[in-house]
Amino acid sequence: MRRLISHCRIVSPGLDLEDAAIEIHGDTIHAIHRSGAAWPVIEETLDASGLTVVPGFIDIHTHGAGGGDACVADLASLRRMARAKLAEGVTTFLPTSLTLPAADLEAIFRTVAAYQCHPDGALAPAIHVEGPFINPKCVGAQNPAYVRPPDLAEMDKLNEIAPIAIISVATEMPGGVEFVRGAAQRGWRTSLAHSAATYAQFLDAKAAGLTHLTHFCNQMTPLHHREIGLVGAGLLDREIRMEMICDKLHLCPDMIRLTFQTKPLAQIMLITDSISASHQEDGPHEIGGLSVTVRNGEARLASGTIAGSTLRLNQALANVFELTGIPLADLIATTSYNQAQSLGWNKLGKIESGYFADLALLRPDFSVQGTILRGVPT
Repeated sequence: MRRLISHCRIVSPGLDLEDAAIEIHGDTIHAIHRSGAAWPVIEETLDASGLTVVPGFIDIHTHGAGGGDACVADLASLRRMARAKLAEGVTTFLPTSLTLPAADLEAIFRTVAAYQCHPDGALAPAIHVEGPFINPKCVGAQNPAYVRPPDLAEMDKLNEIAPIAIISVATEMPGGVEFVRGAAQRGWRTSLAHSAATYAQFLDAKAAGLTHLTHFCNQMTPLHHREIGLVGAGLLDREIRMEMICDKLHLCPDMIRLTFQTKPLAQIMLITDSISASHQEDGPHEIGGLSVTVRNGEARLASGTIAGSTLRLNQALANVFELTGIPLADLIATTSYNQAQSLGWNKLGKIESGYFADLALLRPDFSVQGTILRGVPT
C-alpha cells in the first residue's frame, strides 16, 4: 500500500519543513517531498493541513495507562494500556515491571509475549525490568517486601519468554557491578535506579557497561558540593543517557531548565513513568499492589510519596518546549530518536527514507490528532 501525508509540517531531528509531504510504501517511509516540488499522485492521500508530523514517540519507561496495567499479567489490561499509549502519540513502548515476586514477573513476561504475537495498539518489542534489584533504602513506590539481590539467572529465564531491553538496578548493592557486566554481555541495557550510589560507584558501574540513569533525580543520590552523587553524575557525564519525567512534579521547572541547558540533548530521553491512572479520572488507583490516590493528576502513596505519574508523552514534550524554548527540530530527538539509538533500533525515531512509518500527528497545542503505525493510520 502506498500513502501520502500531504500539506503538513514535518519535524524530525535536524529537520523542520512547512507544507511538505511524506510518501509511504508499505510500512516504510519512501520519500520526503518539500513544498513547491511535484508530489506524486497517490490515491491514498491524507491531508494533514495545520498539523505537525513527528516521529512516533517511544516510551521506554511506562507501567500503565488508560486503566491498563503492565504489571497485572492480564492480556486485556495490557491491550488497554497499548491503545492508550497510541492515543498520546506513542507508537513503541517498553512495558515496565516493578519490584515483584519472581512468579509475578514471569506472568508479566508471558502476557507481553502474547501481546507481541497480536498487537492492537502501540508496539511492545521488549520489556523494561525496573526492580527488584534496587536499594531497600530507596524503594520509593516500589514494594520493599520483594527487593532482592541482582540475579542474572532469573533474568535469563525471563528473557527466554520475552526479550529484555533494559534492567533498572542499584549497582552499589552486592553483586551489582558484576550484574551490569553480565547484562552487557547479553546485550541488555542497564540503568542505575532507586540507588544510593556515590559518584565513584557510578563510574565503576559505567566501566562495567552501565548505559542509563532511571528517572533522573528521583530516588537517587542528590548533588552535594563534597559528593556529586548520581544527580551530579548525570549532569557531568557526556556518555550516560538519562530518563526524565517532565511533568513539573517529579522535576520542578527550574530543574528541567537546568538539565536541558547543561546536558547534551543526545543524552536525554523523555519518559512518562505512567501508571494505569494515566488517561483516567482522579481517585483511588493501584501500582504494584500498593494503593495510590490521584489528586489533580498527582499520584501518591498514603505516605505522600510520588507513585509514578499520569503524564502523557505529548504533554512532556509540550512542557519542555514551553520551559526551554529549544527549537522543536532539536528537542524532538528526546521523544524517540535518542531512545531508539540507545536500544540499537536503527529504523525508528526519524522521518527519513528507509525508516519505519511510525508517526504522530500533533495539533498546534501538542494534542494528538492521530498516529500512523507501520504505515497504517490508527
